[in-house]
Amino acid sequence: MNVPGLHRPTTPPGMPPPSARRQPSKLSFGTVCSSNINRSMEAHVVLQNAGMRVESYGTGTQVRLPGKSAMEPRIFKFGTPYAEMYRSLAATPEDEAFFLHNGILQLCKRGSSVKLAPQRWQDTPSKAVQKHQIVIAFEERIYDAVIEDLQTREPTEDFKAIHVICLDTKDNPHEAKLQGRVCLELCWLLEQSEDLDLEAPELVEQFQEEQMTHTQIKVLYQICYL
Repeated sequence: MNVPGLHRPTTPPGMPPPSARRQPSKLSFGTVCSSNINRSMEAHVVLQNAGMRVESYGTGTQVRLPGKSAMEPRIFKFGTPYAEMYRSLAATPEDEAFFLHNGILQLCKRGSSVKLAPQRWQDTPSKAVQKHQIVIAFEERIYDAVIEDLQTREPTEDFKAIHVICLDTKDNPHEAKLQGRVCLELCWLLEQSEDLDLEAPELVEQFQEEQMTHTQIKVLYQICYL
């Protein structure tokens, strides 16, 4: 079975201004959730379509997808291609109908249009992790896991700053889509900085204050070095 219609989703309108797209992205962004299929992938698509350099990851031990009951999640290893997940979930007409209804097949299709397979943050070599100046985590426990991982890695020769930010987001497609746009706003703000290491704490605080005027959003921030 082929996965149909693998085209890149479009970025929601509104940000950034057209003139901003003419400039190449100065920064590299990492987006992180649990299974690298919903929240981090939504942000990956939105940022990449806006012209930013971005990779996405998960911090879980496995890719866990909602099954037909809470006791029956569908579990895959990190590195399993999204297209292979799609075929497994759509193996029978009954399964295909169920996983279309709960939106999981659509997430697998989107993942296939962007990259081969989910990537696990903790298994990513330090050289690849270090290229990101900004890492956005979409849940506090994931934010904690990213920080813990960075603090336990062997320092590299370059020993560069990595700014880790948490945008707490419920793990469902609707909330992921909303926070994908919020993430884009934050990343464009950081992209415009002249000295990221100096300006990031104030920019994140400013961003949270502005967001809190119209939506309750929990933002955490910490600078790490690798």
